[in-house]
Amino acid sequence: MSMIHPRQALHDSGEAPLPALTVCDHYAGDEKRIRKALALQTQLLAGRGPTFDVTGDCEDGAPVGGEAAHVLMIAELIMSQENRFDHMGARVHGYGHPSWQEEVDALVRIAGKRIAYITLPKAGNLANVQCQVNFINEAVRTHGCERSIPVHVLIETPGALNEAFAIAALPEVESLDFGLLDFISAHHGAIPPDAMVSPGQFEHPLIRRAKETIAAAALCYHRVPSHSVTTEFRDLAIVSEDARRARNEFGFLRMWSIHPDQIEPIVAAMRPGYSAVEKASEILLAAQDAQWGPIAFQGKLEDRASYRYYWQLLLRAYDTGVILGQEVLERFFSKE
Repeated sequence: MSMIHPRQALHDSGEAPLPALTVCDHYAGDEKRIRKALALQTQLLAGRGPTFDVTGDCEDGAPVGGEAAHVLMIAELIMSQENRFDHMGARVHGYGHPSWQEEVDALVRIAGKRIAYITLPKAGNLANVQCQVNFINEAVRTHGCERSIPVHVLIETPGALNEAFAIAALPEVESLDFGLLDFISAHHGAIPPDAMVSPGQFEHPLIRRAKETIAAAALCYHRVPSHSVTTEFRDLAIVSEDARRARNEFGFLRMWSIHPDQIEPIVAAMRPGYSAVEKASEILLAAQDAQWGPIAFQGKLEDRASYRYYWQLLLRAYDTGVILGQEVLERFFSKE
């Protein structure tokens, strides 16, 4: 009897899969830090590739007046051999800044074939995002780039939050990212400064509402919700706990890093626990043996609804470096 792979058995033609993004988005602004991050990708491999993406920062990373040279440096690094896995994107300036169009044009013209995504910050509303997306698409056509470039949108203003579902519905968008610090600043002092750090960022009602809305909007349209930064980088236990709470309490599947030491704690906290992976493995192996019909497992009924959940869990485990059993690897991942 031939074994049917879960990708075939559990496929739902009415539901698009989530984009295959890593669980950590590492931001680096200057050339030295970008090169260091790209080298680190090679060291931290799991599953099908690196455990984190690198975002070259044209916004906060660029010196005032040096935006044009800065974006050229980032575009050239995206096209370099150092970008071994094509897991490097770039953040441009926001809609209200005079440099964003020049930055988008340079990135698409030089690195359109390999750039992983373009991140758009400071959007005030859906119209701002749509304008920037249209400009990216036009640059793609102008420069003969034979692919659509994914867009990540930073939700960091009350206006953008109010239209988060509409923004997530745009076909080019693959991630909604929460910009905590700018979101608080946009509230004109209404949110106290202790909400910028933990545990306040998980307790203030306006911040909780923002996180819940962003995660719900992203997942509704099969986009990846990405959590904001943790400014602490010396006490890595805080970084780990923030990532764990973002994942388990709010449903975020990805988190920003702003220091190389934050990457491994974020990845570890975002990956499924060993006991959950072990249970998922046992259920899926038994389900495949039963040709994906219902089974009894530990006194409970399991069927395709739960199989889909456990398959997604196993995929996250594989992509984040959880050690899987040999039989699971042979049956489900031998041809990955």
